Parts: sequence; structure tokens; C-alpha cells
Amino acid sequence: MARFFLPFGYKPEHQLDTLLKNKAMNEAPKTTKDITKKVKVESFDIARSDETLDLAKDLAKFIKDNKLTTNVQGKEFVNVEGWQYAGSRLGIVPIVEHVINVSSPEEMKYQAKVTLFDLRHGATVGAGFAVCSNKESGKKFYQEFAIMSMAQTRAIGKAYRNCLAWIIRAAGYEPTPAEEMDYDTNKSVAAPAPVAAQPVPAMQVVPAETSAPAAAEAVAPVHYATASQKEEIIRLLNHPVITRPEKTKMLLNINRLDEERAVQAIAKLRKAIDDRENGEKVAA
Repeated sequence: MARFFLPFGYKPEHQLDTLLKNKAMNEAPKTTKDITKKVKVESFDIARSDETLDLAKDLAKFIKDNKLTTNVQGKEFVNVEGWQYAGSRLGIVPIVEHVINVSSPEEMKYQAKVTLFDLRHGATVGAGFAVCSNKESGKKFYQEFAIMSMAQTRAIGKAYRNCLAWIIRAAGYEPTPAEEMDYDTNKSVAAPAPVAAQPVPAMQVVPAETSAPAAAEAVAPVHYATASQKEEIIRLLNHPVITRPEKTKMLLNINRLDEERAVQAIAKLRKAIDDRENGEKVAA
């Protein structure tokens, strides 16, 4: 009967470790290019009209279900997330090429460039440039990182808009990214024109005591929110605990606020910030 002698200190685990090491050494390392080639991109083909029309229907449902639009003057503008979804269904992804600080002593400003890369064909298919400045309407109190981030976000939307605007239009939305829209929050709203007094019949006697207050009430101007009130509202909206939908809704309606409603809005925002900050501290 044959006998086999193992080296002193030999353990069965050594054999398994050796096999695993040999297997790892024999396998050639995979490059990013090799991995990209093997990725199966499940998407529509932009060159086929029937597929892009199907994409438009799918896109319209996705945008509506996820509320990825901003209403400006009665028109629906798609947020950048909606544009990214459209691009992803076509296998087109955004790549930030650069973000440049072009600020001056009087202005904080960033410029960004984004290119679109087609995973299916391995080629660049579009590009977009955009800038963001704290001199823009409603961005006076933005921090530097927010200005830089918005420049990138706008560049992504612009790049997709240059390439896919017709698909967004086919889905039933405006072919301009919502982030490019200027809400004009710093402009004051003109007071409504006074209502002309109705002529009084010649034979009708109207006491002066009763007609004067009525006429004054008809032409009384509306005292809209002051510039300082708007600045305070915008400052509060930029707090991290305020959500994007809340910020967008308030900015779209800020010029319609009178002084009393502006005071109420400021108090409501301050309370929401305090409540949410205290809630985070308790949760922590």
C-alpha cells in the first residue's frame, strides 16, 4: 500500500488558494473599452421613425408620471431629468468636458461644456455650452457651488436639446429645457389699470358721502411685495431643506404677492426651515 507524506505544516486550504491565484493570473485584465463593447444597450434607434415615435409616447408618460416639468406662463418645459431619460433610452449619455470659472470682481459666473456620447456606436453625437451667474434673476444669494452646478445642469440640457428637441416636441412638450428659462423674478409687476367710473344718469342723485368711498375703493392700487421682501423670500428658498418643487412654485408666483402675502410667505418659510432643521436634529 502506497503512502504519501505531506510537508510539515501543510493545510488543505493552501491548495484552494493556489488554484485561485493561478486562475487570476491566467485571466487577462479587462479594459474599460472591452467592458463597454460588451454592454448591451437596450434602447430605441434614433434612425428609425417608428421607434422614435414609440419613444415619444414612452417619454410623455414617464415625464407626466414623475412630474418632470415646470409650468412657465401656461407652457410645460421639461426638466433636465426628463431630457436625460430620453437620452438614456437612445443609449446617449452626457459627459462634462469642463467647467470654467469666468467670474469678475462684480460677478460670480461659470461656463460649462457637455458632450453627448452614443454608447451604441461609440461616437460623440452632440455638445452644449451654458453659463450661470449670480447676476441672474433670483440667483443673487446663490453660493458658488450652486452657480457652478447650475452651469453644468444647463449644459446637459442644452446638449440634449440640440440633439433631441424634436422628440421632446413629439412628446407634447416645449423643446427648451426648463433650466434655461428665465423666470424674471426681479422685475416688478405693474399695478392693474384703474377701473373707469361708470357715468351716473343725469336725473339720478347720488350722495357724495356714499359715492366717494366706492370710487376710491375701485381705483385703489395694489401694493405688491417690496424688493427687500422678495430678496428675503429668495434667500430663504435657497436653504437646503427647501425642496425644488417648493422653490419653483414660489418663484413662479413671487411677482403676484402683495405685501401682506409676502409677509405670510416669509413667516411660513422660516417656520418650515426651523421645523425641518429640528426634525433632522432629533432624527440624528
